[in-house]
Amino acid sequence: MMERVTLIMDLFERPQTHLTLETVSRGTRLPRSTTHRILDQLVRLDWLRHTDAGYTLGERALGLGGRETAHSALRAAAAPHLLDLAVRTRMVVHLAVLDGPEIYYLDKIGGRAAVDIPSRVGGRAVAHCTGLGKAMLALLSPEEIDARYAATMECRTRRSIGRLDQLHRELALIRRRGGLAVERGECFPHLGCVGLALRGPEGPIGAVSVVGDGRSSLELVAPLVVDTVRAVMADLFQAPAPGLTG
Repeated sequence: MMERVTLIMDLFERPQTHLTLETVSRGTRLPRSTTHRILDQLVRLDWLRHTDAGYTLGERALGLGGRETAHSALRAAAAPHLLDLAVRTRMVVHLAVLDGPEIYYLDKIGGRAAVDIPSRVGGRAVAHCTGLGKAMLALLSPEEIDARYAATMECRTRRSIGRLDQLHRELALIRRRGGLAVERGECFPHLGCVGLALRGPEGPIGAVSVVGDGRSSLELVAPLVVDTVRAVMADLFQAPAPGLTG
């Protein structure tokens, strides 16, 4: 039994991997019925999750260092594209993931200009006050948004979104914009950014943004952000991301 479980788990090479029952059965050369029975047991024990996109690693597997592995894979796939975006825009570029009502910065590129931006790799910020966070929140359902902000909604500046109904309207606008989120003075008074989420089979897996003077025409660099996200997704999943629009 352990050998069969090992054969199955070995197929999940990345935290983002999603496999169908048929793919697992073929990959392990196990009978379909046997594969289905083992997969069901692994799902019940939280080693795997069963989603519309197939089977993927569950909380128990990710708890064994899987989250850091996922972050490392995302950073590695994004790094050259973030650098190219920073060079082309001459602005500071961020890569972050969503963690509850906050974002967690995975990378920051921008040379000397980065010194003037009060963010750091490993640091956090309030999600709904940043372009990165709003881009990722826009991929969640209204029910998930309500659950994340059931207790409180922190404001960083006088321009921060402070009410749940305002946040829902902002996220609806971002969705109509093809996922592009613009923020001016909501996290830091003098700064603004434009961000776009990296979309996985079940929702946001991260986001990319460029940051600069809040008075500048940030929308002009939006096409470059879209191109960067497409390139990262292609490298991360070895295929273009479905549903990504500019």
